[in-house]
Amino acid sequence: MKAIRIHEFGGPEVMRLVEVERPEPLADEILVKMYASGINPADYIVRQGGNELLKPLLKLPLGLGLDGAGEVEEIGMEVTGFKKGDKVYGIPNMLQGTYAEFIAAKAKQFAIMPNNLSFNEAGAIPSCALMAWHGLDLGNVSIGKRILIHGASGGIGSLAIQFAKAKGAYVIGTSSRLNLELVKQVGADEVIDYEDENFADLLHDIDAVFDASSAFNEETRMRMARALNNDSSFVSVQLPYPFSKDLLDLLATKHAEAKMITRDIDVSRTLADIAKLIESGKVIIRIGKVYPLENVAEAHLDLETKRTQGKLALEIRKVHS
Repeated sequence: MKAIRIHEFGGPEVMRLVEVERPEPLADEILVKMYASGINPADYIVRQGGNELLKPLLKLPLGLGLDGAGEVEEIGMEVTGFKKGDKVYGIPNMLQGTYAEFIAAKAKQFAIMPNNLSFNEAGAIPSCALMAWHGLDLGNVSIGKRILIHGASGGIGSLAIQFAKAKGAYVIGTSSRLNLELVKQVGADEVIDYEDENFADLLHDIDAVFDASSAFNEETRMRMARALNNDSSFVSVQLPYPFSKDLLDLLATKHAEAKMITRDIDVSRTLADIAKLIESGKVIIRIGKVYPLENVAEAHLDLETKRTQGKLALEIRKVHS
């Protein structure tokens, strides 16, 4: 089978389309015939050699890709709930990648994909959707709560807006001026340009902050924390950047909690719940661009230089009617 592999760390040119053996599923795994993979910032971070958290885990040669969608080709002897031909979406085993024609992965990491999405749409979202869902859970987002989503135009942030609205929350989204209209389109009640010199003055009475941005900025964290109400939550996706003592001290004065998202989540059940929201029309998936597998270098370059809006998808094979 064909798959993307890297044998050294570096720029987009280190990715190679090669022939590798098709994996065999273990007893608790499914073999997925992949049709599409998402393309995420973590993919190029891994390709470049990883951050401080990932470096000790990266062993060459290495596959890339955090999520995808396809059809169940085989099931392990202990697997229930899936059958051959099921259309599924989910995440791979840790650091095993999804830029491949077939992957073997734990069945508990997949769910039946939304019936109103294409493979490219479904394959582009699981990783971001899981982080968005988990972030809102950690922030105790519910009806009537005022939530601030920072980095609201990104893959995680744009889904978090829609999930929060589905929960009945009032959503304030931040982005650069270039993406303010996109944040409005996905449902934010208010939009704020985080580059505005009056950014801090525009924030008030926030019940939960969800920092969904991939870009770390300590001063921005502090500004958002100052706007929090008492007994609130500050949630971040930025695992490589622990909360500072100054931030924790500020949150303590408000009896507010600081939380980082983790992988401690029921992936299959969460993806099934997300699928229901998508099928109901409460969540819309916006794909910015689709790339064939052999153009993966172009996809990474576009993502790194922010040349596109919306989620990017890697089409591994076409659907034949």
